[in-house]
Amino acid sequence: MELAISAVTGELVSRFVSYLADKYRSSRRAESGETQLRRLQQLLPRARSVVEEADGRYITNSGMLAQLNMLTDAMYRGYWALGAFGYMSLEETETSPMEVSSSSPRKRLRTVHGSARKNKAMYLADLQGVVESLEDVVAGLTEFVVLLSGCDRMLRRPYDAYLYNDTIMFGRHTEKQKLLNFMLQHSSSSPGGTPAVLPIIGAPAVGKRTLVAHVCKDERVSSHFSSILHLNGDSFRRIADHDRSFLRGKIVVVLELVADVDEKDWAEFCSTLASMDSGSKVIIISRLRSTERFGTVRPIFLNTLSYEEFSYLFKTLAFGSANPAHHPQLARIADELAEEFRTECSLVGTNIFADVMRRNLNVHFWLGMLSRLRRFAERNVSMFGEHPRLLVERRHQIDVTDFVLHPAASPLRIVPSCTSGSSRTEVTAERASLPRVRLGDLVMDPGVRPQGDFNVVSWESRLPPYTSFVHFVPNGNCAPGLAKQSTPLSGRKRPAVAL
Repeated sequence: MELAISAVTGELVSRFVSYLADKYRSSRRAESGETQLRRLQQLLPRARSVVEEADGRYITNSGMLAQLNMLTDAMYRGYWALGAFGYMSLEETETSPMEVSSSSPRKRLRTVHGSARKNKAMYLADLQGVVESLEDVVAGLTEFVVLLSGCDRMLRRPYDAYLYNDTIMFGRHTEKQKLLNFMLQHSSSSPGGTPAVLPIIGAPAVGKRTLVAHVCKDERVSSHFSSILHLNGDSFRRIADHDRSFLRGKIVVVLELVADVDEKDWAEFCSTLASMDSGSKVIIISRLRSTERFGTVRPIFLNTLSYEEFSYLFKTLAFGSANPAHHPQLARIADELAEEFRTECSLVGTNIFADVMRRNLNVHFWLGMLSRLRRFAERNVSMFGEHPRLLVERRHQIDVTDFVLHPAASPLRIVPSCTSGSSRTEVTAERASLPRVRLGDLVMDPGVRPQGDFNVVSWESRLPPYTSFVHFVPNGNCAPGLAKQSTPLSGRKRPAVAL
């Protein structure tokens, strides 16, 4: 009898709690968009302060890293929703200037297309989900914050998260902590006596080299190792032929691989590294999934940023010191451009475009850039049969005529430089002496185009390893085979970090 009463009582209590929870959720759904927006504005600073504090600590707890990843994801979704609210009212009062864009709406950008009333209803549903998600994550941060206070603070922070400064690395909070943990682990040697090996794998230009350079600049890491050795696919095969005296001490070997390595070459390489002191580490940077087999620990995979995170990055770059909330039409265009750049361009390409757009915060100019981006892709697919991003990876010439405001009579085609870990070709003195023009200056004023051959500087990174993306521009029309006949310029790098 007592068991039956207990079971009935438990069932009644459970149903009552469920009723209250449903009642609470229903009241939340009835809240106006403005009320939910105020809640979001209160939650975001709390989330951001925890992320910023976590970026200044050494976190070794894997559960905390998973929680940090959830928090940053919810935070970027919140910032996207907050920005989108700023331009929702425009759809109710005017015709959208986005009519020049693609007619097929994207799921993430559905608030930019269709009728204003329908868009707002969809947006409010999205906003409610974003607020509830962020609120749930923030509500569970008490234990995280307590544990975070016990983590060692970084003595010096040369590059905080990009959230807080325009000249330092953006995001990658969890990946950065994982790499730091690997570098600072004490038990690091494999059973064979060779150093621990960590592969970092990702698509071209997602920030693999920047992540490694960022962590190597950390004060605790730089004081932990005697030196950092940088090798590419060619030099690592020749290392066994050289005097091994330079391999004495606790060393970090950063190895960039753009082609697969056979087992024999890898075994010889590992035997060469056996002379290094205990605690030495090897980091492999590659786009090849096959390099995962060389790792002695789980690899770090760098994926493309989420749409919300990418949108936050692009707006930060494109608006500069301007507040996107003061330019709602541009914020709406930026969301559309962010989706284009995320799928069609690398982070390098995004920086190139953002640098140009930051110079002119004008709606028609930004719409023109969106239109030119699409014409640029279509033209290269039509001419060469591949998307320009793939052409750049193969160092094949690409046509950039569509990015000049008033195209010259002759096409503007460039031979992309070699900017990653392959062996670099020496630049001839003749080509190095050619005039240089920044791509942004050329887009803004086609009149600065020199006569004859010249070099165009598409972008110069402000982060280690400070790569400059310099490309050769031949004069006049060029045959499709020119890229194979000509030697592209290597990306010039400042001597501070030779990665």
